[in-house]
Amino acid sequence: MLNDPSSHGLWENTAPPSPAAAVLQEDLTTDVVVIGAGFTGLSTALHLREGGASVVVLEAVDVGFGGSGRNAGLVNAGLWMMPDLVTAALGEPYGERLVDLLGHAPRLVFELIATHAIECEAVQTGTLHCAVGRKGLAQLEQRAAQWQRRGAPVQLLSAAETAKRTGTDAYAGALFDARAGTIQPLAYVRGLARASLARGVGLFIRSPALSAERNHSGWTVRTPAGSVRAAWVVVATDAYAHGPWQVVRAEQARLPYFNLATAPLAARLRDAILPNREGVLDTRQVPSSFHLDAAGRLVFGSVGALGGSQTWMHESWARRALRRIFPQLGAVTFEARWFGYTGMTDDNLPRFHVFAPNVIGFSGFNGRGIAPGTAFGRVLAELIGGTRQQSDLPLPVTQPRTPALRSLKEMFYRVGSQAVHLAAARF
Repeated sequence: MLNDPSSHGLWENTAPPSPAAAVLQEDLTTDVVVIGAGFTGLSTALHLREGGASVVVLEAVDVGFGGSGRNAGLVNAGLWMMPDLVTAALGEPYGERLVDLLGHAPRLVFELIATHAIECEAVQTGTLHCAVGRKGLAQLEQRAAQWQRRGAPVQLLSAAETAKRTGTDAYAGALFDARAGTIQPLAYVRGLARASLARGVGLFIRSPALSAERNHSGWTVRTPAGSVRAAWVVVATDAYAHGPWQVVRAEQARLPYFNLATAPLAARLRDAILPNREGVLDTRQVPSSFHLDAAGRLVFGSVGALGGSQTWMHESWARRALRRIFPQLGAVTFEARWFGYTGMTDDNLPRFHVFAPNVIGFSGFNGRGIAPGTAFGRVLAELIGGTRQQSDLPLPVTQPRTPALRSLKEMFYRVGSQAVHLAAARF
């Protein structure tokens, strides 16, 4: 997008075209105006429209331009935080509500894909959270016990079973989560947009929200060439927020995450590496992830930004890492590379904000965007539609605040990942 091949990479090259959408050049009136055409915004719009509300979505650039279209593609259940830590941090009743909502969130994603016939390379064969060493295995043992106590279909695998599932003996074991899977994220978000348009949602691209003012009939949100009057405003911009609600961006430290895609692997390699097509993430402090796309490309990612010498550094590390994980690959070349930002809050928990009367939004996905974004969108639609009360939400209302040392944290993420990847391959 915007003639930048490093923004969406393989996803831009292989996704179906973005649905036709215009620039807002008139003054409209609707029930709800949604700011941002990513997972959360479009899930909100689609669920609202199915409930009978009229909806307009305003997107500053294009559908999936932000974190949604740059995602690694793993549809995970829950958060990075273990369930018991989530419940301890949030207390009752919110902790278990959030764990339950996000534990079932992948099912909602795959149901929407099936219902709306979204072509996005959806594979629901689970994910493998792979243990690096004894410390990593101990972490997964805790995570498995906490999810199993809640009835989740997760299973701790031995090193031998993990090697059979992944095609490498690099890991001490793995946690298999049958709820999860993989998708082509830009194709998914474009599919949500297409489904929304088909049901009568007004979708406008290159129409950033510049200002918002409250009046007797609700809110008026102005763009460069038009405006939208609505009773409700949903803020769904997250780490890419600008304009009237850029405070959402200010309360998060942006963590960069890059992905590299190989050329399609030979058939014999596809049969040996991830034969069941699970998505993989590991337990390292600077984590990595990988999975195969529909054409058999290995999509491999980790923390870090691309651009200038950073691209060479991260690519060089990735080649060494892949050579150690999958020596059967031989020399690796990458045909696509891209990166984006995920917003990290100071306690690694998402937020629910009431910015003003009838102006609401979830934010702070902390590396888990696809399933939580989709699920939070449905929750917002239920709240506006009156089928869910604020007292029944999975998060308490909090006020946006800029965390201490945010800029230093962002520098640490960027420089720290470079240092790790420059030092050596990590296995």
